[in-house]
Amino acid sequence: MTKREICRVCIRPLKTCICKHIQPVQNLVSLTILQHPQETHEVKNSARLLSLCLKNSQIETGEIFSPHFFRDYQEQGLYDLLLYPDTPEEKSLGIAQPPAIDLTRLFSGDNVISAATHEHKLRLWVLDATWRKSRKMLYLNPALQAMPRLSLQDCPPSIYKIRKAHSENQLSTLEASCYALQRLEHNAVDYSPVLNAFAAFVTEQQTFLPSSS
Repeated sequence: MTKREICRVCIRPLKTCICKHIQPVQNLVSLTILQHPQETHEVKNSARLLSLCLKNSQIETGEIFSPHFFRDYQEQGLYDLLLYPDTPEEKSLGIAQPPAIDLTRLFSGDNVISAATHEHKLRLWVLDATWRKSRKMLYLNPALQAMPRLSLQDCPPSIYKIRKAHSENQLSTLEASCYALQRLEHNAVDYSPVLNAFAAFVTEQQTFLPSSS
């Protein structure tokens, strides 16, 4: 059997290479994507395209991360936020729920983030996994549970129609990250090129799906 050639940039077979969709954007808030190993070779996954588009981002693969891993990041001196919705079942699973961040007070003087702190000092953490796997990652990594949590509200409908959603308003990793960064950066950065690239990616992936007819 002939081994498929792999693109060295997007780590996908050349036939489904997504490099043509890359739209470089300089995000102000740093983004760290924790990708579950099962998502690494998922062809419909959006995190790889996201990480290739955003210049101030990094993607790490794993399910359990050591305390040393988080210490290395903490030593960079950034204020860490976890993008994750508040769900009632977490308490029964033994997952700690820190207070959600009020974006209207994020940079105010009486907030835990001082008025001198700005978007360049923030880092957003995102879990790239199925809903069930993301809860497991949260449970297995106490450092993630300890992070102040950002939960999105009133976002546009998702265009991620190529994967089954857990709920009606669920977004892809790429969409959720872009909308969260927009809010944290007070719309200082235009993420429409990344979202448009994702729309083109979704359209392309639909051509690979079996016809329903």
